[in-house]
Amino acid sequence: MNAPSGTVTGAIPGTSMPNQSADVLRIELTVGGMTCAACAARVEKRLNRIEGVAATVNYATEKASVTAPAQLDLGELVAAVETAGYTAALRPPPTPAGGVEPAGGAEPGGRSEAHPGPTEAEGLTALAATEARDRVLISAVLSVPVILLAMVPAWQFDYWQWVSYVLTAPVVLWAGWPIHRAAVKNLWHGAATMDTLISLGTLAAFGWSLYALFLGTAGQIGITNQFSFAMGGTDGADSLYLEVAAGVTTFILTGRYFEAKAKRRAGAALRALVELGAKDVAVLPEDGSAERRIPVGRLTVGTRFVVRPGEKIAADGLVEEGTSAVDASLLTGEPVPVEVAPGDAVTGGCVNTSGRLVVRATQVGADTQLAQMARLVEQAQAGKAQVQRLADRVSGVFVPVVIMLSLITLVGWLIADAEPATAFTAAVAVLIIACPCALGLATPTALLVGTGRGAQLGILIKGPEVLESTRRVDTVVLDKTGTVTTGQMTLVGVHPAEGEDADEVLRLAAAAEDGSQHPIAAAVLTGAMDRVGGWPAATGFRALDGLGVLATVEGREVLVGRTRLFDGRLAESLAAELAAAEADGHTAVAVGWDGRVRGLLLVADRIKPTAADAVAELRRLGLRPVLLTGDNAAAAGAVAAELGIDEVIAEVLPADKVAEVTRLREQGRVVAMVGDGVNDAAALATADLGIAMGTGSDVAIEASDLTVVRGDPRVVADAIRLARRTLTVIKGNLFWAFAYNLAALPLAAAGLLNPMVAGAAMALSSAFVVSNSLRLRRFH
Repeated sequence: MNAPSGTVTGAIPGTSMPNQSADVLRIELTVGGMTCAACAARVEKRLNRIEGVAATVNYATEKASVTAPAQLDLGELVAAVETAGYTAALRPPPTPAGGVEPAGGAEPGGRSEAHPGPTEAEGLTALAATEARDRVLISAVLSVPVILLAMVPAWQFDYWQWVSYVLTAPVVLWAGWPIHRAAVKNLWHGAATMDTLISLGTLAAFGWSLYALFLGTAGQIGITNQFSFAMGGTDGADSLYLEVAAGVTTFILTGRYFEAKAKRRAGAALRALVELGAKDVAVLPEDGSAERRIPVGRLTVGTRFVVRPGEKIAADGLVEEGTSAVDASLLTGEPVPVEVAPGDAVTGGCVNTSGRLVVRATQVGADTQLAQMARLVEQAQAGKAQVQRLADRVSGVFVPVVIMLSLITLVGWLIADAEPATAFTAAVAVLIIACPCALGLATPTALLVGTGRGAQLGILIKGPEVLESTRRVDTVVLDKTGTVTTGQMTLVGVHPAEGEDADEVLRLAAAAEDGSQHPIAAAVLTGAMDRVGGWPAATGFRALDGLGVLATVEGREVLVGRTRLFDGRLAESLAAELAAAEADGHTAVAVGWDGRVRGLLLVADRIKPTAADAVAELRRLGLRPVLLTGDNAAAAGAVAAELGIDEVIAEVLPADKVAEVTRLREQGRVVAMVGDGVNDAAALATADLGIAMGTGSDVAIEASDLTVVRGDPRVVADAIRLARRTLTVIKGNLFWAFAYNLAALPLAAAGLLNPMVAGAAMALSSAFVVSNSLRLRRFH
């Protein structure tokens, strides 16, 4: 479920190896020349033949994710891919604009990471896209008249067949050249792919037509040709298949062009993350000299920089001067800007909406939260769900099987005394309709869109295996502190003894607590500032270890802490308040002077405003919520009652959280664990599905399978819904891809499909799979 023990996740700036340890490298290769899932299966098989290498190849993203021994010569990986007949290059990790600049400040040629220009690969991709578009347009212009002349006998003028030949030849031989070239290259390497099927089919149709034109009777002046969606009997000497050769080539090229565009749209969310960062930054030198703008790639940890209204924050950091509202919607999905002031943390990529801020950088380049998000999303998109592995195995053997089936179809029709043209047409239809494009696209396109949309909403899915875990989960264990509560103590009540003033009790308590660093002291001070506006100075401060504090305030010795400091001497009214507070899960702090308890301060870890809605949403998803906490049973029960949770596991030590998750699993439950602290990491890793709140510790996030970037527990339900929806789309895609081939192959072999119709249907099957995946972009 989580990363192998030998692998350290996290990018290493400036290298093409996103993950590595002393023993293991994790490398990504960009693979070129793949045209179908069979190609991906072939590359994957070739890479996995290298000793110690475990590789998965993703057709949609055109990437190979490789885990290899650290001592491996990386050139072996590139050579293995090239031996299979494809191109490969080591791929740099995704770093937002403004990532770590290479040593020396710029790449050869003067290109800085802070000012990314088009790379050679990007330029070649743009050139290839333009060439593909030109081939589609020209082949369409030439093919339409050929198809119309073949389908409408009334339009077949004298010499129409020769005009069709002249128009078809450039479509098949020039526009279709990339297909034929790939087929020959694969044949040279002993492989058969989708290109093999298309090339065989279109060249056979074109070659048969040449035979009929030059050696048969089809070239006679005034002859007409009847088009049929199925086939009819003929000796073949007068049968033309020019519309099949031209039409199928055009349909395939068009399908691939729009497929490539759709795949690019599918990966748009990741590119948006990568491009979200600032390009340059105004830094404030420590010597007090004037600020100056530098490429953000040269920004270092500890540097102070200025963020003006409307500018993007260049790196993660702490606000040192100024107040403002920061828009983090593109990063977290949270639409409401967050108010920040000195001491608050800010995240690179967010937009400063109002005031001027001075920020000290704490994380830069590949270490920023934005870069880590992009890396997590890309790692998820590069993986494979278990359901896709079956499709890949099928695709790997599918093409040879189809070629054999086509030959069997041809021989079978001839043995059945069918006309040669009928046998030939059925065989060509089998070749063309069986291309397994849809199988190869079913999972990767859905993953691209689903994980990308999740990133836009502040939901990071670590890998495709996570999707299958969310389907089976029936129990959600919610750690209390920091997950359903704020994780910060808050003053919730002041109860003075009879004859005492509440504000006076709070004012003197705050004065005594002013020297303490305890979370309860912080809650008292914040509450006092909000309620009474301040407190007097104290002297003689002394911390009473584990019990409270003592200080002299305005001539009085003020004692603040546990009630046992006063030997239990509480007035009857305060004793009742204490009992009620403990029943509600609040912590009571006694305040006294001159030997008497003058009042009680109640502090509590507040429940997040959206926690109850989150629990209700989890129930609607069919999940059983369980509250897990180290608090006493009374406090835990009060929180659970407010949230609507029936099952509570209280008074659990951090070390025992794993045991509780294990116990639930042994009961037959499939458990999702939601937590945010260091002490939750082991439980997150033990659960069937670990969900970390992104506001928590890095250790918890590392141990989880899903990360919710912002602290709103409602997003946990959204994350599970998105993961389930993505898995549903994948299964729908695979069902369509399998069903299409299973239904279409017998029809083609039975002579019920014209090859041109088969080509159109094949292209439409891929278009359906991609467009079905793109529906995930509308997930809310």
